Amino acid sequence: MIRIVPDVTREEFINVGVILFCRTQRYLAARIEMDEARLRELAPAIDVDMVHRQLALIPAICAGEGTIGQMGQAEAFHWLVAPHSTVIQCSPVHSGVTNDLDATLERLVKMQVRRTATT
Repeated sequence: MIRIVPDVTREEFINVGVILFCRTQRYLAARIEMDEARLRELAPAIDVDMVHRQLALIPAICAGEGTIGQMGQAEAFHWLVAPHSTVIQCSPVHSGVTNDLDATLERLVKMQVRRTATT
């Protein structure tokens, strides 16, 4: 999960995206969906435009863009999910099994970012 942590000392956050990596399928993708109203409730003074610009880098890196993206999928994934003491952070990495990576990415976004129940 990709999180926005406006005040790292308080450790409050909202989930704003998901990164999914599968080495065997050569798959690295991220989906970002930030609920600006929720973010403003948590951090009224946050620069939302700056957060949007920084978040946009994540899918670009997953697509192989920029210096980090050109390092290769595994290296880019590990760079993205490494612990940071910044406003944008990732949760601990979790593993799983799926036959449909795109559908799994969408399901995770629904469950963890949109907070929509799945069937």
